[in-house]
Amino acid sequence: MTAPASVSERLAGRPGVVLDTVTKALCAGAVVVILGMLAVIMGTIVLGGAGAISWTFLTKAPEKGLTEGGIFPAIFGTAALTLLMTVVAVPAGVLTAVYLTEYAPPGSLLARLVRVCIANLAGVPSIVFGLFGLGFFVSTLGPAIDEVGFGGAPTYGKPALIWAALTLAVLALPVIVVATEEALRAVPREIRDASLAVGATKLQTIVRVVLPEALGGILTGSILAVSRGAGEVAPILFTGAAYFLPYLPAYLNDPFMNLGYHVYVLATQSPDVDKTKPLLYGTVLVLLGLTFSLNVVAVLIRQRTRGKLRAAA
Repeated sequence: MTAPASVSERLAGRPGVVLDTVTKALCAGAVVVILGMLAVIMGTIVLGGAGAISWTFLTKAPEKGLTEGGIFPAIFGTAALTLLMTVVAVPAGVLTAVYLTEYAPPGSLLARLVRVCIANLAGVPSIVFGLFGLGFFVSTLGPAIDEVGFGGAPTYGKPALIWAALTLAVLALPVIVVATEEALRAVPREIRDASLAVGATKLQTIVRVVLPEALGGILTGSILAVSRGAGEVAPILFTGAAYFLPYLPAYLNDPFMNLGYHVYVLATQSPDVDKTKPLLYGTVLVLLGLTFSLNVVAVLIRQRTRGKLRAAA
Protein backbone atom coordinates (compact mmCIF):
# COMPACT_ATOMS: atom_id res chain seq x y z
CA MET A 1 0.00 0.00 0.00
CA THR A 2 1.49 3.33 -1.13
CA ALA A 3 1.76 6.26 1.26
CA PRO A 4 -0.46 9.28 0.52
CA ALA A 5 1.29 12.08 -1.32
CA SER A 6 2.37 15.09 0.67
CA VAL A 7 0.95 18.55 0.03
CA SER A 8 4.11 19.67 -1.76
CA GLU A 9 3.99 16.59 -4.00
CA ARG A 10 0.36 17.18 -4.85
CA LEU A 11 1.07 20.82 -5.70
CA ALA A 12 4.23 20.04 -7.66
CA GLY A 13 2.27 19.09 -10.73
CA ARG A 14 -0.11 22.01 -10.42
CA PRO A 15 1.91 25.24 -10.87
CA GLY A 16 -1.27 27.25 -11.39
CA VAL A 17 -2.50 26.35 -7.91
CA VAL A 18 0.85 27.30 -6.37
CA LEU A 19 0.88 30.64 -8.17
CA ASP A 20 -2.69 31.33 -7.11
CA THR A 21 -1.89 30.53 -3.48
CA VAL A 22 1.20 32.76 -3.48
CA THR A 23 -0.75 35.60 -5.11
CA LYS A 24 -3.51 35.37 -2.51
CA ALA A 25 -0.96 35.36 0.30
CA LEU A 26 0.81 38.44 -1.09
CA CYS A 27 -2.49 40.30 -1.53
CA ALA A 28 -3.59 39.40 1.98
CA GLY A 29 -0.23 40.54 3.34
CA ALA A 30 -0.49 43.87 1.50
CA VAL A 31 -3.99 44.42 2.90
CA VAL A 32 -2.79 43.68 6.43
CA VAL A 33 0.15 46.09 6.08
CA ILE A 34 -2.05 48.89 4.71
CA LEU A 35 -4.70 48.41 7.38
CA GLY A 36 -2.01 48.31 10.05
CA MET A 37 -0.46 51.56 8.83
CA LEU A 38 -3.90 53.20 8.69
CA ALA A 39 -4.69 51.99 12.21
CA VAL A 40 -1.42 53.38 13.56
CA ILE A 41 -1.92 56.76 11.89
CA MET A 42 -5.56 57.10 12.90
CA GLY A 43 -4.89 55.82 16.40
CA THR A 44 -2.10 58.33 16.93
CA ILE A 45 -4.24 61.22 15.69
CA VAL A 46 -7.33 60.20 17.70
CA LEU A 47 -5.39 59.60 20.92
CA GLY A 48 -3.45 62.82 20.54
CA GLY A 49 -6.35 65.04 19.45
CA ALA A 50 -9.49 63.71 21.14
CA GLY A 51 -8.64 65.44 24.40
CA ALA A 52 -8.31 68.81 22.67
CA ILE A 53 -11.74 68.69 21.01
CA SER A 54 -14.19 70.87 22.92
CA TRP A 55 -16.76 73.57 22.28
CA THR A 56 -14.18 76.22 23.09
CA PHE A 57 -11.67 74.65 20.70
CA LEU A 58 -14.22 74.67 17.87
CA THR A 59 -15.62 78.16 18.45
CA LYS A 60 -12.69 80.36 19.56
CA ALA A 61 -9.72 81.88 17.77
CA PRO A 62 -6.10 80.92 18.55
CA GLU A 63 -4.55 82.80 21.46
CA LYS A 64 -1.17 83.40 23.09
CA GLY A 65 1.07 82.60 20.17
CA LEU A 66 -1.12 79.73 18.90
CA THR A 67 -0.55 77.78 22.13
CA GLU A 68 -4.11 78.24 23.42
CA GLY A 69 -7.61 78.98 22.14
CA GLY A 70 -9.35 77.31 19.23
CA ILE A 71 -9.54 76.99 15.46
CA PHE A 72 -12.84 78.61 14.50
CA PRO A 73 -11.29 81.10 12.02
CA ALA A 74 -9.56 78.18 10.29
CA ILE A 75 -12.81 76.17 10.15
CA PHE A 76 -14.69 79.18 8.75
CA GLY A 77 -11.96 79.90 6.19
CA THR A 78 -11.84 76.27 5.05
CA ALA A 79 -15.63 76.14 4.67
CA ALA A 80 -15.71 79.42 2.70
CA LEU A 81 -12.82 78.29 0.50
CA THR A 82 -14.45 74.91 -0.20
CA LEU A 83 -17.80 76.51 -1.02
CA LEU A 84 -16.28 79.00 -3.47
CA MET A 85 -14.16 76.29 -5.08
CA THR A 86 -17.25 74.11 -5.55
CA VAL A 87 -19.29 76.94 -7.07
CA VAL A 88 -16.56 77.57 -9.66
CA ALA A 89 -15.16 74.09 -10.37
CA VAL A 90 -18.30 71.93 -10.59
CA PRO A 91 -20.22 73.93 -13.25
CA ALA A 92 -17.05 74.45 -15.31
CA GLY A 93 -16.11 70.77 -15.12
CA VAL A 94 -19.63 69.54 -15.95
CA LEU A 95 -20.01 71.90 -18.92
CA THR A 96 -16.61 70.85 -20.26
CA ALA A 97 -17.55 67.17 -20.00
CA VAL A 98 -20.94 67.80 -21.66
CA TYR A 99 -19.18 69.45 -24.61
CA LEU A 100 -16.66 66.62 -24.94
CA THR A 101 -19.32 63.91 -24.71
CA GLU A 102 -22.37 65.38 -26.42
CA TYR A 103 -21.26 68.14 -28.78
CA ALA A 104 -17.66 67.59 -29.88
CA PRO A 105 -17.48 65.95 -33.34
CA PRO A 106 -15.65 62.59 -33.46
CA GLY A 107 -11.94 63.22 -33.92
CA SER A 108 -12.31 66.94 -33.27
CA LEU A 109 -8.98 68.71 -32.87
CA LEU A 110 -10.40 70.95 -30.13
CA ALA A 111 -11.74 67.97 -28.18
CA ARG A 112 -8.38 66.19 -28.42
CA LEU A 113 -6.59 69.34 -27.29
CA VAL A 114 -8.93 69.75 -24.29
CA ARG A 115 -8.43 66.11 -23.26
CA VAL A 116 -4.65 66.49 -23.49
CA CYS A 117 -4.82 69.60 -21.30
CA ILE A 118 -7.04 67.81 -18.76
CA ALA A 119 -4.68 64.83 -18.65
CA ASN A 120 -1.68 67.10 -18.16
CA LEU A 121 -3.42 69.08 -15.41
CA ALA A 122 -4.16 65.86 -13.55
CA GLY A 123 -0.43 65.14 -13.28
CA VAL A 124 0.74 68.59 -12.19
CA PRO A 125 2.05 68.80 -8.57
CA SER A 126 -0.12 70.90 -6.30
CA ILE A 127 2.70 73.35 -5.52
CA VAL A 128 2.80 74.25 -9.23
CA PHE A 129 -0.86 75.21 -9.05
CA GLY A 130 0.07 77.54 -6.21
CA LEU A 131 2.76 79.20 -8.31
CA PHE A 132 0.30 79.47 -11.20
CA GLY A 133 -2.26 81.12 -8.92
CA LEU A 134 0.35 83.56 -7.65
CA GLY A 135 1.58 84.45 -11.13
CA PHE A 136 -1.75 84.65 -12.94
CA PHE A 137 -4.44 85.54 -10.40
CA VAL A 138 -2.55 87.52 -7.75
CA SER A 139 0.14 89.21 -9.85
CA THR A 140 -1.64 89.61 -13.22
CA LEU A 141 -5.43 89.46 -13.02
CA GLY A 142 -5.72 91.16 -9.62
CA PRO A 143 -3.69 94.29 -10.54
CA ALA A 144 -5.62 94.54 -13.82
CA ILE A 145 -8.92 94.58 -11.87
CA ASP A 146 -7.49 97.19 -9.50
CA GLU A 147 -6.41 99.37 -12.39
CA VAL A 148 -9.80 99.24 -14.10
CA GLY A 149 -12.16 99.30 -11.15
CA PHE A 150 -10.31 100.82 -8.19
CA GLY A 151 -7.98 103.40 -9.70
CA GLY A 152 -4.91 101.30 -9.05
CA ALA A 153 -5.51 100.90 -5.31
CA PRO A 154 -4.30 97.45 -4.16
CA THR A 155 -7.69 95.77 -3.64
CA TYR A 156 -7.56 92.49 -5.57
CA GLY A 157 -3.89 92.56 -6.50
CA LYS A 158 -2.93 90.66 -3.35
CA PRO A 159 -3.40 87.16 -1.90
CA ALA A 160 -7.10 86.71 -1.16
CA LEU A 161 -9.87 84.18 -0.65
CA ILE A 162 -11.13 84.40 -4.22
CA TRP A 163 -7.70 83.69 -5.74
CA ALA A 164 -7.13 80.68 -3.49
CA ALA A 165 -10.59 79.33 -4.42
CA LEU A 166 -9.95 79.78 -8.15
CA THR A 167 -6.56 78.09 -7.85
CA LEU A 168 -8.12 75.07 -6.11
CA ALA A 169 -10.90 75.05 -8.72
CA VAL A 170 -8.28 74.62 -11.46
CA LEU A 171 -6.70 71.81 -9.42
CA ALA A 172 -10.05 70.00 -8.99
CA LEU A 173 -11.17 70.49 -12.59
CA PRO A 174 -9.54 67.37 -14.16
CA VAL A 175 -11.18 64.99 -11.67
CA ILE A 176 -14.61 66.54 -12.21
CA VAL A 177 -14.29 66.46 -16.01
CA VAL A 178 -13.16 62.83 -16.13
CA ALA A 179 -15.81 61.65 -13.63
CA THR A 180 -18.58 63.51 -15.47
CA GLU A 181 -17.46 62.15 -18.84
CA GLU A 182 -17.60 58.58 -17.54
CA ALA A 183 -21.02 59.19 -16.00
CA LEU A 184 -22.40 60.64 -19.23
CA ARG A 185 -21.02 57.82 -21.35
CA ALA A 186 -22.66 55.30 -19.03
CA VAL A 187 -26.10 56.62 -20.03
CA PRO A 188 -27.42 54.29 -22.78
CA ARG A 189 -27.61 55.73 -26.29
CA GLU A 190 -31.16 54.43 -26.62
CA ILE A 191 -32.37 56.88 -23.97
CA ARG A 192 -31.02 59.80 -25.98
CA ASP A 193 -32.55 58.46 -29.19
CA ALA A 194 -35.93 57.96 -27.54
CA SER A 195 -35.95 61.53 -26.25
CA LEU A 196 -35.03 62.92 -29.66
CA ALA A 197 -37.65 60.70 -31.32
CA VAL A 198 -40.50 62.25 -29.34
CA GLY A 199 -39.53 65.76 -30.43
CA ALA A 200 -37.12 66.97 -27.73
CA THR A 201 -34.20 69.10 -28.82
CA LYS A 202 -30.64 68.05 -28.09
CA LEU A 203 -30.35 70.61 -25.29
CA GLN A 204 -33.62 69.43 -23.73
CA THR A 205 -32.42 65.83 -23.96
CA ILE A 206 -29.17 66.67 -22.20
CA VAL A 207 -30.76 68.79 -19.47
CA ARG A 208 -33.86 66.69 -18.76
CA VAL A 209 -32.73 63.15 -19.58
CA VAL A 210 -28.97 62.63 -19.76
CA LEU A 211 -27.81 64.77 -16.83
CA PRO A 212 -30.44 63.41 -14.38
CA GLU A 213 -29.45 59.85 -15.33
CA ALA A 214 -25.76 60.63 -14.77
CA LEU A 215 -26.29 62.76 -11.66
CA GLY A 216 -25.00 60.14 -9.22
CA GLY A 217 -21.66 59.74 -10.99
CA ILE A 218 -21.31 63.50 -11.45
CA LEU A 219 -21.93 64.21 -7.77
CA THR A 220 -19.60 61.41 -6.67
CA GLY A 221 -16.71 62.70 -8.78
CA SER A 222 -17.39 66.29 -7.78
CA ILE A 223 -17.45 65.52 -4.04
CA LEU A 224 -14.22 63.52 -4.26
CA ALA A 225 -12.54 66.38 -6.14
CA VAL A 226 -13.82 68.92 -3.62
CA SER A 227 -12.67 66.79 -0.68
CA ARG A 228 -9.20 66.63 -2.18
CA GLY A 229 -9.14 70.39 -2.66
CA ALA A 230 -10.35 71.00 0.90
CA GLY A 231 -7.27 69.25 2.26
CA GLU A 232 -4.69 70.85 -0.04
CA VAL A 233 -2.21 73.34 1.43
CA ALA A 234 0.45 74.00 -1.21
CA PRO A 235 -1.84 75.83 -3.71
CA ILE A 236 -3.06 78.31 -1.07
CA LEU A 237 0.31 79.12 0.49
CA PHE A 238 0.90 81.92 -2.04
CA THR A 239 -2.68 82.84 -2.91
CA GLY A 240 -4.46 83.82 0.30
CA ALA A 241 -3.83 81.70 3.40
CA ALA A 242 -2.77 83.68 6.46
CA TYR A 243 -0.68 82.74 9.50
CA PHE A 244 -3.19 84.26 11.91
CA LEU A 245 -6.14 86.64 11.53
CA PRO A 246 -8.07 88.30 14.38
CA TYR A 247 -11.16 88.54 12.14
CA LEU A 248 -13.15 86.35 9.75
CA PRO A 249 -13.00 86.99 5.99
CA ALA A 250 -16.03 89.07 5.01
CA TYR A 251 -15.13 89.88 1.40
CA LEU A 252 -13.70 87.96 -1.53
CA ASN A 253 -10.48 89.97 -1.40
CA ASP A 254 -9.80 89.19 2.28
CA PRO A 255 -7.09 86.74 3.39
CA PHE A 256 -8.24 83.78 5.46
CA MET A 257 -7.12 81.03 7.79
CA ASN A 258 -7.24 77.39 6.68
CA LEU A 259 -7.19 74.12 8.61
CA GLY A 260 -4.48 72.53 6.48
CA TYR A 261 -2.24 75.59 6.63
CA HIS A 262 -2.93 75.92 10.35
CA VAL A 263 -1.63 72.36 10.84
CA TYR A 264 1.55 73.33 9.01
CA VAL A 265 1.94 76.46 11.15
CA LEU A 266 1.38 74.59 14.41
CA ALA A 267 3.89 71.92 13.40
CA THR A 268 6.67 74.26 12.24
CA GLN A 269 6.18 77.78 13.65
CA SER A 270 5.02 77.26 17.23
CA PRO A 271 7.23 78.72 19.98
CA ASP A 272 6.36 75.81 22.28
CA VAL A 273 6.01 72.53 20.37
CA ASP A 274 5.05 70.39 23.37
CA LYS A 275 2.31 72.80 24.45
CA THR A 276 0.99 73.08 20.92
CA LYS A 277 0.94 69.35 20.18
CA PRO A 278 -2.63 68.68 21.50
CA LEU A 279 -3.93 71.60 19.41
CA LEU A 280 -2.05 70.23 16.41
CA TYR A 281 -3.57 66.77 16.71
CA GLY A 282 -7.00 68.25 17.39
CA THR A 283 -6.79 70.35 14.22
CA VAL A 284 -5.73 67.33 12.18
CA LEU A 285 -8.63 65.36 13.61
CA VAL A 286 -11.12 68.06 12.60
CA LEU A 287 -9.64 68.25 9.09
CA LEU A 288 -9.78 64.48 8.68
CA GLY A 289 -13.38 64.51 9.90
CA LEU A 290 -14.25 67.06 7.22
CA THR A 291 -12.59 65.16 4.36
CA PHE A 292 -13.88 61.76 5.53
CA SER A 293 -17.41 63.17 5.75
CA LEU A 294 -17.22 64.34 2.14
CA ASN A 295 -15.95 60.92 1.04
CA VAL A 296 -18.74 59.14 2.93
CA VAL A 297 -21.30 61.37 1.22
CA ALA A 298 -19.80 60.41 -2.15
CA VAL A 299 -20.01 56.70 -1.32
CA LEU A 300 -23.63 57.01 -0.17
CA ILE A 301 -24.59 58.87 -3.33
CA ARG A 302 -22.92 56.22 -5.50
CA GLN A 303 -24.64 53.36 -3.68
CA ARG A 304 -28.04 55.05 -3.84
CA THR A 305 -27.64 55.75 -7.55
CA ARG A 306 -26.61 52.18 -8.29
CA GLY A 307 -29.60 50.93 -6.32
CA LYS A 308 -31.97 53.08 -8.35
CA LEU A 309 -30.41 51.92 -11.62
CA ARG A 310 -30.73 48.27 -10.62
CA ALA A 311 -34.36 48.80 -9.59
CA ALA A 312 -35.10 50.52 -12.90
CA ALA A 313 -33.42 47.71 -14.83
